Amino acid sequence: MNRLESMSILIAVVDAGSLSAASRRLGMPLATVSRKVGELEAHLKTRLLHRTTRQLSLTEAGSAYVAACRRILEDIGEAERTATGEYVTPKGELVLTAPVVFGRLHVLPVVAEFLAQYPEIDVRLMLTDRVVHLMDEHADVALRIGDLPDSSLVARGIGAVRRVICASPGYLAAHGVPQRPRDLEGHACITFEVLASRRAWEFGEGRTGQSVPIRSRLAVNTAEAAISAAVLGVGFVRVLSYQVAQALDDDALRVVLKDFEAAPLPVNLVHKGQTPLPLKLRVFLDFAAPRLRERIAGLG
Repeated sequence: MNRLESMSILIAVVDAGSLSAASRRLGMPLATVSRKVGELEAHLKTRLLHRTTRQLSLTEAGSAYVAACRRILEDIGEAERTATGEYVTPKGELVLTAPVVFGRLHVLPVVAEFLAQYPEIDVRLMLTDRVVHLMDEHADVALRIGDLPDSSLVARGIGAVRRVICASPGYLAAHGVPQRPRDLEGHACITFEVLASRRAWEFGEGRTGQSVPIRSRLAVNTAEAAISAAVLGVGFVRVLSYQVAQALDDDALRVVLKDFEAAPLPVNLVHKGQTPLPLKLRVFLDFAAPRLRERIAGLG
């Protein structure tokens, strides 16, 4: 039995919440995942997981063992980075994660420039709108948009992005331009799962904030689809400024209610803050942060 592999699989099962979810995440047959966990329990002569038809949870022994597994795997990774010289010269693989649209539009061009300057560093870029757990998925740095929860991660601020409300010139000409948030109650709106509620949109902050009921004529599951629908004249859409930058430049959409926007969302590069910091990560942060900051500032 490869104990390190089994430890990694066990952690994946715990984080995914089920054997089947871990199987999908790892790209491994469900039977193999189940067998590896079973072999680990047999080796330890103790049950690590409570299994029912509906849920999976750690036993007391399992909870302590998983915490130890996380430390062991991180220590091994640290030893390998030291042995391969990552703390002496900038080389090795750097794993980055970023939201899909922002990553494609802004992180990828910076990465391409970075690779040209650092030929001994390879980059694996994961574009996903879910929050990636850096330690569990062995990622080095993540670009995150939004307020950060309290954690042990180290953040480097690189700017902020606005939440804007837009509609097509055709829709505005036919239905009028809202002058205050309450005016949206009589309009068609487009919503999607990541940013907006299908029932109300929030404006302002604190005491001056207000929640405005909206009518979601169309609900979709991606920002890109919502923006496309707005360009087609379906109604108003509420998105992040970078997502509609091109449509605004093309005059396919126009921003409304700018004076009532909520506070911009912070954008940060976050990492685990290990000491010493691998040189490949340090040079990437120093290289990427000012370039991303400049790109974000250009979004207005």
